[in-house]
Amino acid sequence: MSDHARLPLIEICVEGIDGLIAAQNAGADRVELCASLLEGGITPSFGTVRAALELARIPFHVIVRPRGGDFLYSPAEHRSMVADVLALRDLGVAGVIVGCLNADGTIDERRMSDLVTAAGPLNVTCHRAFDMTRDPSEALEALIRCKVGRVLTSGQRDTAAEGSELLAELVKQAAGRIIILGCGALDPDNIAAVRRKTRLTEMHFASLKDVPSAMSYRNPHVGMGGTDLDREYRNTVTDEALVAATIAAARA
Repeated sequence: MSDHARLPLIEICVEGIDGLIAAQNAGADRVELCASLLEGGITPSFGTVRAALELARIPFHVIVRPRGGDFLYSPAEHRSMVADVLALRDLGVAGVIVGCLNADGTIDERRMSDLVTAAGPLNVTCHRAFDMTRDPSEALEALIRCKVGRVLTSGQRDTAAEGSELLAELVKQAAGRIIILGCGALDPDNIAAVRRKTRLTEMHFASLKDVPSAMSYRNPHVGMGGTDLDREYRNTVTDEALVAATIAAARA
């Protein structure tokens, strides 16, 4: 198959090893490997990364995000992120996904440059911290100055369909200097229209579904977090069939 026929390149956001396997079985080109997608994705364990390196037949990038919440990090948190990037580089992953903001809604160029330097030859993507910036055009130029390779964005809206006008503008502004990786509730019904409107060459989605736990014994009196007592008996997984259907729709 020619490169043109394979466009757009498809990245699937997954939680853990089973998600990676499902995504590559469904035909993904690349995976974003995370833990805790309920928090928007945080850094997975290095045991998970090592297992992924053994099982992956496609490249995967690892999110380096020490916690949920905002993207304004303390000095200690930033040092931990640099240490994670250096360790992931040593392990031999294909890329890392990072994002640091200043309190005023601009890209923290010093910290982003530190992370790019730590990554060395690895692909570096800025995640959707970009969507929280006050001026996306200026933020894109800041990422280019930092030598970031791509930016994950929904066009500063909840969905790519809603953000498609800005996504199209960003693709034009990027002009090949940085890759715009479009995301935001993409599915078989909307991905082709978003691609036509935006001219994105790379697209990203998760295709998650909840499945019941296989646990036969259930303790109704205790939960491991929050107030959702059923959460321990429900797992969120990558829907392999939905990934495959969305990829097919994107390339139709």
